[in-house]
Amino acid sequence: MCGIVGLHLRNPQLYPRLGELLTGMLCEMGERGSDSAGVAVYGDPTWSPPGHAGVSLLEVEEWDTLAPTLTEALGVAVTVLPLADTLVVNAPVAGEALLAACKAVVPGALVAGFGRDVTVLKGVGHPRELAQRYGLAQAQGWQGVGHTRMATESAVNAAGCHPYAVGPDQCLVHNGSFANHATIRRELRADGVTFDSDNDTEVGARFVAHQLAGGADVELALKRLCAEFDGFYTLLVSNSDSFAVVRDAIACKPAVIAETDDWVAMASEYRALVGLPGIEKAHLFEPEPEVVYAWSR
Repeated sequence: MCGIVGLHLRNPQLYPRLGELLTGMLCEMGERGSDSAGVAVYGDPTWSPPGHAGVSLLEVEEWDTLAPTLTEALGVAVTVLPLADTLVVNAPVAGEALLAACKAVVPGALVAGFGRDVTVLKGVGHPRELAQRYGLAQAQGWQGVGHTRMATESAVNAAGCHPYAVGPDQCLVHNGSFANHATIRRELRADGVTFDSDNDTEVGARFVAHQLAGGADVELALKRLCAEFDGFYTLLVSNSDSFAVVRDAIACKPAVIAETDDWVAMASEYRALVGLPGIEKAHLFEPEPEVVYAWSR
């Protein structure tokens, strides 16, 4: 099962409603996966302040001293915002510097996401409860991605939740399974790629991030994924400037795309889209097998 939702806003007048609209979409997919949920939000001015780098951390037991410790280490003011089980860390420094400092200060923490525009929140529990704890409905921005999980490939814990955000301002959500993920994991490890979980989706995310780091664009990275990975899947990949969807060669996992002049949206089922403004006039279609659909800001 699992449910995927994504919303890319073209009309800046809708930016203040991103969280509200994404919450409705995510909660409609609760029946497709009720054990955990996560979101990636691009451009919220509180969660991702302009001019700041951000890191989303999970599994930090004692965080009260994190802000002053990071402030001392970096020499600039660092803020730490707790949102449910996720700590959102921000500082006016380069992203690599903040990420390295977080790893040094809390080496046992799980990095859920990092970059200048994205905030990743994820955890175990019902999607509706988690969205409320995140305060998702109040979020703003130009793009959001969400996932509701019904675990099949790994444990129900924070490390197994989607989105997988393993590159700067990048994230991937996935409905389905990769049959040869163990083989590709070994190949990526041989290239120096490290992993945080046994989840097959993380292998897809690491593969895409590895391709992007090597100079490929999102469309080429996803075409290469389709050529290398066996299985049944629908994938949604996003970064600060793009939003892309692809299905496997058989396309047995459900997906629907809706497009208007104001937004582009994708969901596992149409019912997740019915609350979007102007849906009655949207161009609706199912993505074709192994065709990469991509939109950019």
